[in-house]
Amino acid sequence: MNLLSIFQHRHSIRKYTGAPIDDAALTQIIQAGLLSASSRSIRPWEFIIVKNKDMLHRLSECRTGAARMLAGADAAIVVIANAEASDVWIEDCSIAMANMHLMADSLGVGSCWIQGRLRTATAADSDTDSVTTEDYVRECLHFPERYKLEAILSLGMPAEDKTPTELSELPLEKVHYEKF
Repeated sequence: MNLLSIFQHRHSIRKYTGAPIDDAALTQIIQAGLLSASSRSIRPWEFIIVKNKDMLHRLSECRTGAARMLAGADAAIVVIANAEASDVWIEDCSIAMANMHLMADSLGVGSCWIQGRLRTATAADSDTDSVTTEDYVRECLHFPERYKLEAILSLGMPAEDKTPTELSELPLEKVHYEKF
């Protein structure tokens, strides 16, 4: 499958069969993230791999209505970054997320990008009605304060089949040559 075909087939998958992801596939997904381009090769990101079912269920509460698929996922990759190391940590983390998202799809593993930065969670066990997604995930996974949450990639064997995007459906009106 060529790269453009991989792009056409990639979709966010939110429903999983419960079957385990092959360890070799998970390793390749992580490797794709570690191979990501990074400004000045600083690589400010860190990946926290979560496979514990209780923790995945707990993390499914990290965003109101947007992270429920984690409860049925086989694994998740939490992408955080040392914001003090690079002024473009958001872009670097996004590249790593995109690489892992595409690698998962190319291996037949379903995945979904769960945005964490600048989002809120309704925490059932919190004294307040809501907390930030970052604070909620930090409380769960104990990463240092200097690390900021970018996103979580849920992973599981797909329980839904989506059709590839046809090239003829692309919004070509968004492409401008020479000037807007």
